Amino acid sequence: MRSVRPRRWAAGLLLIPLLSGCFASGGSADPKAGSGEGRRLRVALAFPPSESFSPYGADATLLSRLGVTEGLTKLDGNGAAAPALAESWTKENARTWQFTLRDARFQDGTPVTASAAAAALTHAAQASPAPAALSGVSLTAEASGDRRVRVTTATPDPVLPLRLAGPSLAVLSPQAYGKKGAADPVGHATGPFTLTKVNGSTSAALDRFDDYWGGRAQASGIDARFIADGTARANALRTGEEDIAEALPFAQAASLAKGTGREVPTARTTSLYLNTASGPFTDPKLRAAARAAIDTSVLAKNVYEGYADPGQGIFGPALTWAAGKREQPTGRAAAAKTTGATVRLATYDNRPELPEVAQVLQQQLEKAGFKVTLTVRESSRIEGDALAGKFDAFVGARNTMLDTGDPVSVLASDYTCDGTYNMARLCDKAVDQAVATADAIGDPEKRQDAAMAAEARILGTDAVVPLVHQRNILGVSAAVSGVLLDPYERTVVATGTRR
Repeated sequence: MRSVRPRRWAAGLLLIPLLSGCFASGGSADPKAGSGEGRRLRVALAFPPSESFSPYGADATLLSRLGVTEGLTKLDGNGAAAPALAESWTKENARTWQFTLRDARFQDGTPVTASAAAAALTHAAQASPAPAALSGVSLTAEASGDRRVRVTTATPDPVLPLRLAGPSLAVLSPQAYGKKGAADPVGHATGPFTLTKVNGSTSAALDRFDDYWGGRAQASGIDARFIADGTARANALRTGEEDIAEALPFAQAASLAKGTGREVPTARTTSLYLNTASGPFTDPKLRAAARAAIDTSVLAKNVYEGYADPGQGIFGPALTWAAGKREQPTGRAAAAKTTGATVRLATYDNRPELPEVAQVLQQQLEKAGFKVTLTVRESSRIEGDALAGKFDAFVGARNTMLDTGDPVSVLASDYTCDGTYNMARLCDKAVDQAVATADAIGDPEKRQDAAMAAEARILGTDAVVPLVHQRNILGVSAAVSGVLLDPYERTVVATGTRR
């Protein structure tokens, strides 16, 4: 275990406060400011595309970060729904909303019409597996005029505008959709940059979309590389090979040039998910024993070197409303003796701290009497196995506001019987009821109260052990301005990003 380093608030990192009303940026945010040809941006991303840039899975976030795709709405800095392709919306009744589109064009030159937007949402609703933003939600969409889209849900959905901000609900042109339901975003999206070339999981090229409704981007394009190794990303930034590098290792922070490391508070929680459907952790008493064996303060101080807080729950301190509403976990089993139970622990290395977190957990669990084997692979090669239950325990980092911006929705997708991102494979009737109760509430504050009650139910199963609530370090060259420091990790570049 390496020694704790002092935090260097002034030396190399810029601390950006969370939820300040808009995302922090290093330059002009005026979408109309772009002129001239501009220089191409070189961006190093931690996660490669794992689904051929399908907008319905994990790759949706890559498309969003690179400024390729948009939905009807987006999240503002306070986590509220804000206009995107829809300039306004109204609630007609408990199940029906009407969205009015702005004047915009797809990257293939065709106009964004109500029928095209409705068709895009219909394709997303019919995708299998369902996008995380639609976990437990059934919706239909239809044109109700040239510029109006009516969206109806099977049951009341008080946060539909938030849900439609999810990256997986991007609006693509009719030409994007194949006969078998596949969606191709290349040249068919609406964002300021259009994908022109994809080199597998290695790199991608994007050009500026000159007819973007929000104004011409100042950069002429983007050359993106997918570099799983965090030290390699930091070195590429340091040597000038890259202009922007995401998710840099905290151990690299002190060696970055002054002002190039931007510390971004996030809603991301690193957790240990225990497989409740097969293996030793089907026994709640063994799950309790594993939870009791873990010291999260060691992880925050030593592995994250102070750039994280010890795990408090599924929702961390970046969501300022959560702390005052948190409830004690209910229904926890008493910890049993481990009796040498063998545990298959796994994680991925795209986020550089996770393998070290897993090694520390391995030591702590072994000290408690478990026998632990550890597997580390790249995320696209291990996530599917984890979801399929091929491991007993999995260490993952999850931005709880990434998919919808709604706390109840992430609980539904990650911890209910029908959840589409249920790493713990949890199926508990009391949890499902608590989440369903929360999902029926429209008042934002009462919905938060109910979400925290559901969190207590989930934590009571010991299916998940929150480890740390982390901050990210985004590397930005001194020559670059206008990078978005997004606490929800949905955006990095925009029209005002330039060098």
